[in-house]
Amino acid sequence: MGQAGLDAGAAVVAGPLSSRAGTGSRPERAGRAGEQVMADSLRDRVIGACSGKPGSVEDYPFGDEAAVFKVAGKMFALVTLGPAPGDVSLKCDPDLAAGLRRRYAAITAGYHLNKRHWNTITLAGSIPEAELLDLIDHSYELVMARLPRAERDKLNT
Repeated sequence: MGQAGLDAGAAVVAGPLSSRAGTGSRPERAGRAGEQVMADSLRDRVIGACSGKPGSVEDYPFGDEAAVFKVAGKMFALVTLGPAPGDVSLKCDPDLAAGLRRRYAAITAGYHLNKRHWNTITLAGSIPEAELLDLIDHSYELVMARLPRAERDKLNT
């Protein structure tokens, strides 16, 4: 996505993308003179929560506009990195997922994912942050529960 596709007023730093070559780490957005830069947006806190999970690996299989978080090679979160506010897709128990979609307009069936097991959440602040962090935990725990016991034990030490 070129510079023209970025919103200069975005909550996440607007500016040209730059990657740290060879590190496999998140692309950075460099701010330009006069642009608003918010270092601690809700999206940044979501990324931090995902990164902080034991065994979490951040990957970019869909390009620089989406950070995918995996544990033992299994995805538990996908965070868009485009214009603010962004969104996060999280794995969710199907019954809980349906209830959350009825309760919050900002939670919809997973975008380009299995709609029964995934929710996409717009990060506009309409969902209490504590609940959003609980949903990240829930997604991670669902993936961990499906791993072989030896793998879970290795990650929990």
